[in-house]
Amino acid sequence: MSDKNRSQWDLGRFIETLTYFEVIPLLNWVQQLIQGRPKDNQNIPIGGRKVSVVLVAGATGGVGKRVVRRLLEQGYKVRSLVRNIEKARSILGDDVDLVVADITKPETLTPVVFADIQAVICCTAVRVQPVEGDTADRSKYYQGIKFYQPEIVGDTPENVEYQGVKNLVEAAARYLPKADEKLIFDFTHPSTELKSVWGAIDDVVMGGVSASNIQLLEDTALFAGNVSTANSGGFASIRTKNFDPPFNLSSYAGVELRLKGDGQRYKLFLRTDAAWDGVGYSYSFDTVANTWIDVRVPFADLIPVFRAKTVKDAPSIDSSQIRSFQLMLSKFEYDNALNPKFSAGDFTLEVKSIKAYGGEPLPQFVLVSSAGVTRPGRPGINLDEEPPAVKLNDQLGGILTWKLKGEDSLRESGIPYTIIRPCALTEESGNKELIFEQGDNIRGKISREDVAKLCVQALKLAKASNITFEVKEGENNINSIDWQRLFSHLQPDK
Repeated sequence: MSDKNRSQWDLGRFIETLTYFEVIPLLNWVQQLIQGRPKDNQNIPIGGRKVSVVLVAGATGGVGKRVVRRLLEQGYKVRSLVRNIEKARSILGDDVDLVVADITKPETLTPVVFADIQAVICCTAVRVQPVEGDTADRSKYYQGIKFYQPEIVGDTPENVEYQGVKNLVEAAARYLPKADEKLIFDFTHPSTELKSVWGAIDDVVMGGVSASNIQLLEDTALFAGNVSTANSGGFASIRTKNFDPPFNLSSYAGVELRLKGDGQRYKLFLRTDAAWDGVGYSYSFDTVANTWIDVRVPFADLIPVFRAKTVKDAPSIDSSQIRSFQLMLSKFEYDNALNPKFSAGDFTLEVKSIKAYGGEPLPQFVLVSSAGVTRPGRPGINLDEEPPAVKLNDQLGGILTWKLKGEDSLRESGIPYTIIRPCALTEESGNKELIFEQGDNIRGKISREDVAKLCVQALKLAKASNITFEVKEGENNINSIDWQRLFSHLQPDK
């Protein structure tokens, strides 16, 4: 083709594309000089970032506020269920979403409370304090071991530990997603983060003139544009910047897209290599014009491809290292074969979500209960050897009895759960070795810091699903914990 017959190539858009995806460091450096240098890698998307929300009940309590802090530190989006916004804000800060509700009043547990939740951590408890005349520095709630006569303040154990927990469990069961799925991109809730991650890569990078973009609408992402075969081109695409760290989807079978197309055949690419022009793992799928469909892409069916040519000796995709996602409309299928459903010109593809599917169910409801809940009235129990809560269960309104009934409501719900029964809680700094047991026989103490750490960790482990266990701290300080090993010794509830 002679120069006069070629369509006008857009050099500016070519440079813009390379700059956006940071392909040429010099271009990116010049842009930073003009626009200002970003703060500490703020433009690098994080593959481990959580899209959905973790709801924390009892968020202003001793364990709850620590759970909130740890969730935020690990990149979770957090919503705290509170009764007093001003008090909660002063305790939890400005980085957490607050909703006003009361678990003892089911009418307050509205859809707004549970919107987009992926899990619930329940740290609620009745208020127990020393009887009048005792002082805070003498209370077991500061020392963990010393004990002075307690009393219930406020609502009853039946209402909080049983009925309230039951209300929360029943409401959460209506809104929690399938336990074997992980939401990766939720385009039904547009965000600045989503907008900064996705960008267009069209055949302008190879001399073509196709043009596309991604628009975040009210409840969907619109990938649209015009594909031209001029200048030997013929593809348009949108792609994410590289994620660092990458997504680890190794416990899932594949990814699922909720989308509406125009009847053409599109491709999904996943990449494990941070290189701009490396091997991508591709899957072609057909759309139905103006119809929402779910497209499942098994990792096992992905084809290793380099510039539309299959790579015969490439390994299977390493789904623990997913660094980027790309959607493409191309005139080519693979190895010079043409896309049988391709049509040059305008195109549209709407996407609502991308999620991983087929994973091992992770816990979706973590309940902080108490050691000793099965001991009141148990034959053979020597009350002289038991903690105060067991000795005074009746005087404290049956606090442990109602906690056990609250546990039962969760076990019977069908929600994948973890029930943690800590021994006496302390205000110590934690970082102790942890001792897990089952059967409700151990005695000891544990810091609230370590309980909070355990609550957050349970959300990540399939081994933690559908188990109930007691925990206390050991003697030794430790720097790290082998969580898989700790949980591997526990038996699922019958």
